[in-house]
Amino acid sequence: MATLPLFPLGTVLVPGARLPLQIFEPRYIQLLKDLLDGQDERLPVFGVIAIREGFEVGDDGVRALHPVGCGALLVQAAALEGERFLAVSEGTDRFRLDAIDESAGTPYTTARVTWLTEPDGDVPAVAVLAARLRAELTAFGAATGAEPELPTDDRSLAYAVPDTVSLDVSDRQRLLASSDTESRLRLGIRLVRREREFASALGAVGRAAIPPFSLN
Repeated sequence: MATLPLFPLGTVLVPGARLPLQIFEPRYIQLLKDLLDGQDERLPVFGVIAIREGFEVGDDGVRALHPVGCGALLVQAAALEGERFLAVSEGTDRFRLDAIDESAGTPYTTARVTWLTEPDGDVPAVAVLAARLRAELTAFGAATGAEPELPTDDRSLAYAVPDTVSLDVSDRQRLLASSDTESRLRLGIRLVRREREFASALGAVGRAAIPPFSLN
């Protein structure tokens, strides 16, 4: 179990993705300063976790968080005008939210978390599913006039669906919370197919041919 400062957001960060943040709330400015101070030898990592109920700011605040979030490595920070800051982070590893640490004494939320591993699932199935998802994403991109740059690594590919297909928070959260790469690839295929069918029904995209695979 580890202790991690949290940044609740109305979005989902996945491993490998970049997240720019414009920070203006005093509590999150303090979080940024604490990360940059480097008072210990740990990397400047905080946790991004999606809000299930409530709001990012305001008196009402956050009432409920999703159970799985993603570590965010701070890779860039710059001061803007008017006590605002730009911070760019990159998704690292997934974590499970165990409890809010009420004794942390920080103005921002600090939590006790467990870092999650990235099991593959059925290895032969992963290779076939990754090829299928790659074909689905390429076809979706071709139909919408885009040329997606897809990762060659199967695990990274499973997280790359939101880079090509517009997904809401709940779908992104389902990808993040999938138990292994095999499950995440299967879900990714279903999501891309759903979005292609939806767009095709609206006449937004054509139907690009996708070669058949034995697993789907």
